[in-house]
Amino acid sequence: MLKGVETKSVSPVFVGRSTELDTLNTALARAVTEPQALLVGGEAGVGKTRLVEEFAAAARRRGAIVALGGCVEIGADGLPFAPFSTALRQLRRELPEQLAAAASGQEEELARLLPEIGTAAAREARRDEQGMARLFELTARLLERVAAERTVVLALEDLHWADASTRHLLAYLFRTLRTGRLVVLATYRSDDIHRRHPLRPLLAELDRLRAVQRVELGRFNRDEVHRQIAGILRREPDPDRVDDIFERSDGNAFFVEELAVAADEGCCTGLTDSLRDLLLVRVEALPESAQQVARIVAEGGSTVEDRLLAAVARLTEDDLIEALRAGVNASILTPAPDREGYRFRHSLVREAVSDDLLPGERSRLNRRYAEALEADPTLVPADERVTRLASYWYHAHDAAKALPAVLDASVEARRRHAYSEQLGLLERAMELWDAVPDAVRATLRPLDHAEVYPPCGCDPGTTPLQYLDLMAEAAVAGRLCGERERSMKITKRALRLLDEDPDPLRAAWFWVQRSRLTQALARGDGWAELGTARDLVRGLPPSEVHAEVLASAASWSMLHEPGPDAMAAAERAVEYARMVGAHDIELNARLTLGGLMVDAGDIEAGLAEMYEVKDRATELGVDTVVARAQVNLPSVLEGVGRSEEAARLLEEGVHVTRRLGLLDSEGWVWGNLAESLHSLGRWEEAARAAANARRLEQSAKQRAGGSMRLAYLAYDRGDTAEAARRLADARTVLGTHDPMPQYALPMKWVAVGIAAAEGRLPDARAEFLAALDTGLPPGTQRYGWPLLIAAATAEADAHGAPETGPGRPEILERIRAAARTLATGVPVWQAYDLWLRAELLRAEGRTAPDEWSAAVEAVEPLGRPYDLARVRFRLAEALLARGGGDDERARATELLRLVTAVADHLGAAPLARSAGLLAQRARLALAPAGRDRPPADPADALGLTSRERDVLRLVAAGHTNRRIAEELFISPKTASVHVSNILAKLGVSGRGEAAAVAHRLDLFAAGTGERVAAGD
Repeated sequence: MLKGVETKSVSPVFVGRSTELDTLNTALARAVTEPQALLVGGEAGVGKTRLVEEFAAAARRRGAIVALGGCVEIGADGLPFAPFSTALRQLRRELPEQLAAAASGQEEELARLLPEIGTAAAREARRDEQGMARLFELTARLLERVAAERTVVLALEDLHWADASTRHLLAYLFRTLRTGRLVVLATYRSDDIHRRHPLRPLLAELDRLRAVQRVELGRFNRDEVHRQIAGILRREPDPDRVDDIFERSDGNAFFVEELAVAADEGCCTGLTDSLRDLLLVRVEALPESAQQVARIVAEGGSTVEDRLLAAVARLTEDDLIEALRAGVNASILTPAPDREGYRFRHSLVREAVSDDLLPGERSRLNRRYAEALEADPTLVPADERVTRLASYWYHAHDAAKALPAVLDASVEARRRHAYSEQLGLLERAMELWDAVPDAVRATLRPLDHAEVYPPCGCDPGTTPLQYLDLMAEAAVAGRLCGERERSMKITKRALRLLDEDPDPLRAAWFWVQRSRLTQALARGDGWAELGTARDLVRGLPPSEVHAEVLASAASWSMLHEPGPDAMAAAERAVEYARMVGAHDIELNARLTLGGLMVDAGDIEAGLAEMYEVKDRATELGVDTVVARAQVNLPSVLEGVGRSEEAARLLEEGVHVTRRLGLLDSEGWVWGNLAESLHSLGRWEEAARAAANARRLEQSAKQRAGGSMRLAYLAYDRGDTAEAARRLADARTVLGTHDPMPQYALPMKWVAVGIAAAEGRLPDARAEFLAALDTGLPPGTQRYGWPLLIAAATAEADAHGAPETGPGRPEILERIRAAARTLATGVPVWQAYDLWLRAELLRAEGRTAPDEWSAAVEAVEPLGRPYDLARVRFRLAEALLARGGGDDERARATELLRLVTAVADHLGAAPLARSAGLLAQRARLALAPAGRDRPPADPADALGLTSRERDVLRLVAAGHTNRRIAEELFISPKTASVHVSNILAKLGVSGRGEAAAVAHRLDLFAAGTGERVAAGD
């Protein structure tokens, strides 16, 4: 409206800030190699915006794309993701083709931030447990792709006004951006961050990230104030005037401007020292019509569109233009940079003008805004319309109008995965509920405003919305945004209302939510709450609630008490879900059922069921089930000893969960991958996977799982102090409220090993007996066998020490009794059984080379090099202890060479040390034998099959897969599979490393390699 108006810039000179600007420019230069993150803080008016403007101009001169976004305040409500939406729109204008390519295939999700790239149908799409995490991950990847070849500066201002979703997204970007020429910059008012300000915890969290630089702007000194005034007045100021302004402003750049202009215009007489009066003095000098417009703009939000302003001001076009011209010329108002509208040049002035409004005046202005927006919804951007209308009606104190608008805004927040804002809006709706006439409430429908609560026998399209519907929606929103305490409070209140007016299905649904929250808040295992839900639905007709209760109970039992009861619950959950057409619940229950079938010994059928669910969920696009399958199926495969198959699925799972943006699931995938890589002897990769799991942790169980996997590695490498530290961290995080076997048993196993390694056999026994007292439920053999072996090893290692003799027979009998309860239905469990039998004989002082030979034979095909090295060491020890002839000494020597090669390769220091000491005591030479007596092929030390040994020889000779296929009369695809398996078993990432390992360990005679090479 005033594009031609010449505004008076009150600060044409950029003063000081050279150090801060250098910091920003240095970050811009470094962004060429890695993303940069900066936080700029300072009190209101100190010059944060001006610094960002100067930096942005410099960045543009150096060829960077700058996208600015400001956090929007509407009354007391922040628009969800507002600064990101604004910045992405600028990126779309500047780099339309690059952004379209970067968003390709993910428009449905990214439309929640940038609605114009999606469709209305897409924005209506799914809501699930990980929707926000998925959106965050896709946003990070979008920015990385857009900034792949050209530097992008993303500047977000006024973070102190940011909504919770914006804060969470910014923290996620700061933690996870890995590539791209990106500078992410955010500003905030440091003087606004009181003890309870929601930004305070985020700032504390970001302070712990080394990648985030903090820039704090201080006030100007007298010399800088002098230079600033000279720039404003365009002449040398009077020194006394400078002294007076410096004293009054205390060096605050904005106050310097206000005082300098006021003094220059003769408004300083009687000027009060009150901050508010200082900010209002030039507003009150405006014509009355301009003051009226300023009051309207102040109440409309951070920016008010010119058409909306015209509708609310109700002035003639000429009068409105003149009023705006006066405000702009006085540098009170300024045209908005990103839309046709106006905003205050400084937010401090807007706040002062808004605070000066009378209560009735504020309500009237908000009503006029709401009425204008209802009459013409095109007055504001479409993605802001419902949120702003809700805010206007709420602050107009019209409950009948506000409730429907607030509910519409809550639905929009839900669609955008802005669950924190959804929760706040639903709480506001519950506050308004009793003040709204029955006739208005009767027009509201659950179908429109509450999607999570099952119909419970009613038609959601015709039944009026109930207060309990709002409570259900709020409880889930609270759980999804991490506000579990608020969610629990709402859930308990709902259950109290249901005690007064019973409804079994609704009550059962809330008890399921309470179970989840109880577990998440570490206040119990949640079983009592699920038991109440089961009692409530017992005897009722099949329903979606009934199916969810059964599925939740089956999932709980699988993790806590696997067995026939758990399987029966899973089968009933599948049956009920099918009857009521609840496909998501059915697939989840079938996944649980498949895992329970494996635990019960029906291995192949259970795995087939899980594979089928994974494929079906992928086909139907049920992302949460896809993600759960990518976690649970490989975990089950690892449990039955199929580590290579598990690792392949998990590597696929990393890509799948990352593509879907399922951050929580990706963390679980990394954790399980660390376990499988450890089994396969790929320890360096396992450590990296465990570190990734910790980086992405979203819950206590994830953190504990990551800590335990790092504890395994530290223990096997001989760093008992680090193992103990990781174990203590896992125990602290998990507490004692929810003793799930998949965590409790491995923690006991590590604790037994650490205590034994440190010579504390009584402590090792106490840990073991505590585990037995808790029990080894059916289906826990994957955890039970290693625990029993650890306990038997501790007893065997201490055999012969007089002080450890008492109590040993009883311990060994407890071990044997426990072993009789564990299944041996797959090769890995059979191998563990034989290993344990041999270890128990060693604990009784018996040599038993035949038993150790059987254990070695059982472990060899498993592809677990460290386990194989351990049992080979014991076999060598037994052979030497028996005192046989030269043949047995030669065999022991060969075994110890293999053990040493694997231990050195893995970094398993205790095993390498033990092998060396045993060889030294027996006077065995472990160096490779001369050519006159070549040793047996040592490739089997790493669990290689005979065919894989042939392939490795050819790889070491430099052959391609096609050449290998021709030499061995196999297909190139089969050769590729063999090479992949070899790389996994050697713990290397490429063919060159595999060749290096083969030569370093002297796996093949030189002549063999030469003969193969000669055949090219």
